[in-house]
Amino acid sequence: MRYLPLSPTEREDMLTRMGLAEIDDLFADAADKLLKAPLDLPRHKSELEVERALGALAAKNLAAGAVPFFLGAGAYKHHVPASVDHLIQRSEFLTSYTPYQPEISQGTLQVLFEFQTQVARLTGMDVANASMYDGSTAAAEAVLMAHRVTRRRNALLSGGLHPHYAETARTLSEMANDDIRILPPDPLAQEDLIGRLDDSLSCVVVQSPDVYGHLRDLRPLADACRAKGVLLVAVVTEILSLGLIESPGAQGADIVVAEGQSIGNGLNFGGPYLGLFATREKYVRQMPGRLCGQTLDSQERRGFVLTLSTREQHIRREKATSNICTNSGLCALAFSIHLSLLGEKGLRELALVNHANAVALAEAIETIPGVKLLNQSFFNEFCIELPGPAAEFVERAAARNLLAGVPASRLSPRAGLDNLLLVASSELNTDADRATLVAALREEAAR
Repeated sequence: MRYLPLSPTEREDMLTRMGLAEIDDLFADAADKLLKAPLDLPRHKSELEVERALGALAAKNLAAGAVPFFLGAGAYKHHVPASVDHLIQRSEFLTSYTPYQPEISQGTLQVLFEFQTQVARLTGMDVANASMYDGSTAAAEAVLMAHRVTRRRNALLSGGLHPHYAETARTLSEMANDDIRILPPDPLAQEDLIGRLDDSLSCVVVQSPDVYGHLRDLRPLADACRAKGVLLVAVVTEILSLGLIESPGAQGADIVVAEGQSIGNGLNFGGPYLGLFATREKYVRQMPGRLCGQTLDSQERRGFVLTLSTREQHIRREKATSNICTNSGLCALAFSIHLSLLGEKGLRELALVNHANAVALAEAIETIPGVKLLNQSFFNEFCIELPGPAAEFVERAAARNLLAGVPASRLSPRAGLDNLLLVASSELNTDADRATLVAALREEAAR
């Protein structure tokens, strides 16, 4: 059945209002750019031939689990228990959709309610939503939320913020004609954010551990922001770090956003991932996404509802706080299942193992002449300075079946960071893996 929402009269009225004679006139500017002849493409292939071709392409990838792996920079490889994947494959979870009708969506709503509770406790905040696309879009939404709360249109982004997060915030803000000030890359964590505060700012966005691995004490900045009426947005790209580090909420953050991929979700070639978003209760009505709540029905039985849904699907578009139309439900469920399996004690122990592995690797790297560790503090990722371009070293290491880290120049091109390498070491790295990387770095320093 065709979907024809407009009558011929309505179409004619619209064309008249635009000063056009027919619908084809809408495409007049693009007419010269349209294809005049079929593209010179190869003939179609059979299913078997397509499988072979795609298999050959896939074989060119160096799988993360097949070799020593030290990549991080916002996407981390951790062990995900088999039970997580088994449970999320259940049909009631795998095929569930947006819970528009609470009376028949109790299972989905309860999952999201439990997820919100976990995120709020983990971040040290009052409320959390369910949820965002990923960490970068959550950060961008936090900036827009800060604008709504403070009625100011300027934001200051730390030079330690992941460049992809900063660019996502810039993209959304440019569409709204807001002003975003992104500070230069700060690989030594020496920037003065407090000295840059003024009454025009809606928020300051700072990451900890930052993109270079440095842990940042948010308390002094939180106090200074509060004095200026500026909101502090704390970003966490490695959510597992909150198993050891004091929560951003306890340090005074007003909004906390994070990437939840590290818990329950694999790397998946870059997605789908899971954005976490939490804030103070007094700002809840400006929070994007949706909020699931717990209630009692007419028979005093516990039930779950959508308490707050300020999305354009639920209210008038101009009053919506966000146009994000998903809750990344399956990724959120995987997060909740894995975190439930770990429990508070397990999360802390897993975080301790990550930190210990990174410390062992950093101490070994510090013995290499010509290689410099830039961090005074870190969780499971740190930044080192090589005697030559890090990108070239990474390519040589990959050719020898070693994924050695992420060159900072790939995140911030033309920023003078060519010799810097971001190295992450999780619970999956063995002593042999670390020895392989140290040997490769030692050989590189001797070149």
